[in-house]
Amino acid sequence: MASQLFSPLPIKNIVLKNRIAISPMCQYSAKDGFANDWHLVHLGSRASGGAGLIIQEATAISPEGRISPEDLGLWKDEQIEKLQTITRFILSQNSVPGIQLAHAGRKASVSSPWNGNKKLDQSQGGWDTVAPSAVGYHSNEAAPIALDQTGIQKVISDFKTATKRAVQAGYQVLEIHAAHGYLLHQFLSPLSNFRTDEYGGTFENRIRLVLEVLQAVQSEWPEDMPILVRISASDWADGGWNIEESVQLSKILKEKGVDLIDTSSGGLVSHQQIPLGPNYQVPFAEQIKKETGIMTGAVGLITEAIQAEEIVASEKADLVLFARASLRNPNLGLTFAHELQAETDWPKQYDRAKI
Repeated sequence: MASQLFSPLPIKNIVLKNRIAISPMCQYSAKDGFANDWHLVHLGSRASGGAGLIIQEATAISPEGRISPEDLGLWKDEQIEKLQTITRFILSQNSVPGIQLAHAGRKASVSSPWNGNKKLDQSQGGWDTVAPSAVGYHSNEAAPIALDQTGIQKVISDFKTATKRAVQAGYQVLEIHAAHGYLLHQFLSPLSNFRTDEYGGTFENRIRLVLEVLQAVQSEWPEDMPILVRISASDWADGGWNIEESVQLSKILKEKGVDLIDTSSGGLVSHQQIPLGPNYQVPFAEQIKKETGIMTGAVGLITEAIQAEEIVASEKADLVLFARASLRNPNLGLTFAHELQAETDWPKQYDRAKI
């Protein structure tokens, strides 16, 4: 029986050659938001390594939206040129270049992991952070600034202009980051959103900013190219955002024209309790797919070819996204094709390694 993991996936006018995607993974290697040769080699090697879709790391829509000072950004036109080099190479490998646009909110202004992942103050190159409410991720850190109407409109406008630049840079898939405790997720969850205006309180109010950002992105993004939204399907904490709300939001996003829900979880609060194990997030992707009809991507401790094959073949998700597994093996697509005895094109430079 032919491999389902290596079957094509059409989304709008884009066809992914297989169901293997590379998750956005921060590299903490940019300077002033600019990509460099590290990003070209990191993303490019996973394209030549056989993945059908390469999604670039959380790319900040504004300087204050970066997680760390070393994050990629798309807040000025000068940042486009190097990204064009990257997307051209990905396309040359018969892979599709994607980008995740993001704003870190209260989880911004931290040092890179190898520098302690610590909150930075202005004397250390950090900046004031913003959030739906003036409540920090950790109780011992300075509280973020609660966004006012002007600040919210700036976020929406920044997503819009970053999308315009993403088109110019050559990306063919765009993902809105509304997961992992970053700004849009902070608005979704009652554990971080204590607002009493039209952006807080009820479910309809808490999802408002996500829908407004989507509309702004759609105003610049070509109608025939895919839009993904990454969500945390559960906060894994009492009183937090949950799978029922995720299903409800996914249904609305589908109606609004979103093509696929990249289904992750957690990241909002430090007291989360996550039962880690292989496929631990797959049931979320499966439930959203079955209850809404929207395409989903599965993520999280998926490391083996046969494991990914089963997820797609049993229709638990349409796409499988790999992060740490692809850091260990940039040729994940080629390796999995070999293990599953699936036909896939190899770069001609590597062809002699097929046997």
